[in-house]
Amino acid sequence: MPFKADSIYARDPYPEPGLRVLIMRIWPRGVRKDRVDVWMKDASPSRGLLDAYHHAGLSWSKFEAQYRREILEDRPKVLEELRAFEREHGTVTLLCFERIPPEEHCHRQTLLAMLAEGGG
Repeated sequence: MPFKADSIYARDPYPEPGLRVLIMRIWPRGVRKDRVDVWMKDASPSRGLLDAYHHAGLSWSKFEAQYRREILEDRPKVLEELRAFEREHGTVTLLCFERIPPEEHCHRQTLLAMLAEGGG
């Protein structure tokens, strides 16, 4: 499955043809609109969930479980739309502000796993 993940701030996050999909709730600072083909705000975690994770100490495992519930129960169209993009464009690159070292977490990884699992 040609879904990929990258940081919107990567120097050259688009070496291949395909569709660049921003999956953040808020537009990233300093990023020009031409670096993204589609902005899917609904693919990002809810504002409340992001705040709980970043500011209230919610663990990654609880964040990830809640994010999965949000997508599968509240916004299942997100997975359908991403799969439609894949059928139409081949490679789909999911973009977020995070630069992911191995010890870090980002909802892109969870979304990629959900797409690979065939959920939704």
